[in-house]
Amino acid sequence: MKAVLAGLAALPLVACRLNVDSHALHLLGPQGVNLWKLNALATTDARTARHPHALVVQQPLQSLDEPSEFPAHWFTQPLDHFSKTPHTFNQRYWINTRHYKPGSNAPVIVLDGGETSGEDRIPFLDTGIVEILAKATGGVGVVLEHRYYGESVPVANLTTDSLRWLNNDQSAADSANFMANVKFPGIHEDLTAPGTPWIYYGGSYAGARAAHMRILYPDLVYGAIASSGVTHAAIEHWEYMDIIRRAADPECSANIQSAIEAIDTILSISQLRTPLKGLFGLAGLEHDEDFASLLTSPMSSWQSKNWDKSISDTGFEEFCVALNKSVGGEYISAQSPGLIYDDNTKTLALPGGLKVPVLVYNYAQYIKENVVSECPEEISVEDCFGTYDDAKYQGTSLDETWRLWLFQICTEWGYFFTAPPENHPRIVSNRLVLGYETKLCQQAFAPGKHFIVPPLPNITAVNSLGDFAIAADRLAIIDGEVDPWRPDTPHSDYALPREDTLLRPFKLIPGGVHHYDEYGLRDMSAEPPEIKKIHEEMIGFVTEWLKDWKAPNESDLASRKL
Repeated sequence: MKAVLAGLAALPLVACRLNVDSHALHLLGPQGVNLWKLNALATTDARTARHPHALVVQQPLQSLDEPSEFPAHWFTQPLDHFSKTPHTFNQRYWINTRHYKPGSNAPVIVLDGGETSGEDRIPFLDTGIVEILAKATGGVGVVLEHRYYGESVPVANLTTDSLRWLNNDQSAADSANFMANVKFPGIHEDLTAPGTPWIYYGGSYAGARAAHMRILYPDLVYGAIASSGVTHAAIEHWEYMDIIRRAADPECSANIQSAIEAIDTILSISQLRTPLKGLFGLAGLEHDEDFASLLTSPMSSWQSKNWDKSISDTGFEEFCVALNKSVGGEYISAQSPGLIYDDNTKTLALPGGLKVPVLVYNYAQYIKENVVSECPEEISVEDCFGTYDDAKYQGTSLDETWRLWLFQICTEWGYFFTAPPENHPRIVSNRLVLGYETKLCQQAFAPGKHFIVPPLPNITAVNSLGDFAIAADRLAIIDGEVDPWRPDTPHSDYALPREDTLLRPFKLIPGGVHHYDEYGLRDMSAEPPEIKKIHEEMIGFVTEWLKDWKAPNESDLASRKL
């Protein structure tokens, strides 16, 4: 097995059709890591070479494809803000000074990079929300990379012990220390907080962090905007898929539900399990849970939908079209010899005498073409998509970046994507139970000398900061109507309604998915009406907030500095 896995790591890069970002990894649980590995086969150990020593300051390195207008800068952070350890690391950030007006008391607009490389957030300095707010206020825009992500890596490996400083408290302290002490290159006046108003923005996980920063460090964070901020942590998160079920095209939603119901019924008949998996190209996949998890992969593209068609993920719509394809016997015979098509019942006879609806056949063809095809021919589907071999998940080099967000959800955030309660409509298999979804936490993170991953995450670390009811003056809550993460935001159906005011904005974008307001066009007038409206409202409440800002006196500044 180890030899097979070593061979898998050495294969050339596969251009995976799936968007395997941090949330897709999370959504697909143990299976998501397999897809990540297939998508990153060409990864070299260059990243490890950049960080040859543990617990030392890494050398600031600039990406070769970084936009010249926004070069990387570096700020030294302590590895542990709450002990006397001397170890430090460099945290990466980028700035936009296009609209900066010295001496004007204009704000700093800081965007939290969240659980990805900060380079992924640079577009928001150029045309997105940071540019929009900086232009409207004459302020400085900043993207701040999150510890452990991108190049802001403080350790030499990703063992359990090395990851123990990746938590909410340390990350929030990073941001606070940065705001209170950063000296921006090329800017001669002191723009640190609280002597300058800082507006903290974040989307999704970073949206929750934005809200938390306003609560934890109110003297430093003058205002905050939580976009799709998941301020409620939960062990199980079946509601994610239920939002998709309810918001999708009704015909597509009904098709997925019918297909999944048929698949679960067939899986309950032991002699038919293998023929069914064979139809999907997965006859060699041993565990039904792994098969069921792969079936959720088309849904992972929903939250990557965007109002800007140039960057929107169309994968879910393509899946809907494929599922509803009308196919005849000749086509099926050519694609899958041995299957017998009954045009009257719109079913196919599988080996063993079982008949399946055309919907299941179409689902199978989509998975074969878009998921199973990513498994190299010389590797078995069990080696590609099986999740019960612990050895597959125990690599701890810096290249294994899938470990980062997984560590956070296993320790503090949760959101394990299980099937809905019994008798509830569903678009995922009932095989997706909590035990399957959480097993990767123990597979990947062996007990360390200094830290042990708990059996279930300590979600109180998140929820104690406000949960659904989190609120403060100059804390804006912005969510999308059909965002699958909405059930974990203050706009959740589980949360109490609240008023939308200038001091405490509470806005829901019609038809919006995931942090829609973060994206923008250079010409704001060309944006869709609902996006232009939310951007105008954001400019409105931020500029109103700033009218009330008063610079603290020197004695206050001295006492409030960290």
